[in-house]
Amino acid sequence: MLYVIIAAAIFLVDFGIKEWVERHEETGKEKEILHGKLLLRRYHNRGAFLDLGAARSGLVAILSLLLTLAMTVVFLTTFGVRGGRLLKTGLAFLLGGAYSNTYDRLRRRYVVDYVSFPVKNPALRSIVYNLSDFCILIGALCMALSEALKKK
Repeated sequence: MLYVIIAAAIFLVDFGIKEWVERHEETGKEKEILHGKLLLRRYHNRGAFLDLGAARSGLVAILSLLLTLAMTVVFLTTFGVRGGRLLKTGLAFLLGGAYSNTYDRLRRRYVVDYVSFPVKNPALRSIVYNLSDFCILIGALCMALSEALKKK
């Protein structure tokens, strides 16, 4: 149950932030937040990571849905497994983020991204993320770590 709550909390928090950004921020404008440690910027990503596949956003949405459903099956099959807390936590983080971004792709036809890092490199500074992106990364790292520890 804890892992379902984690996934749901990630979805709901990211959904709330996306809704706020959509209502209050202008596309293309950036604003420093957290004492300049992050940049708030509204961006509509019509593809996958770094807008890859933006010209085929329908295909990206279908693939996103299929992958999210497949990960849900994996998630559900881990419930009966004793231990595996790191794997279950990783799956919860990954699914919370995947549900949020997949929801955006299906409902809005784009993913709302809203945070960047104020680095000097213009290419890195231009990349815009959302909370779900970070949760997907954290989830994938937890899963990989879980597998690496299991092999030892």
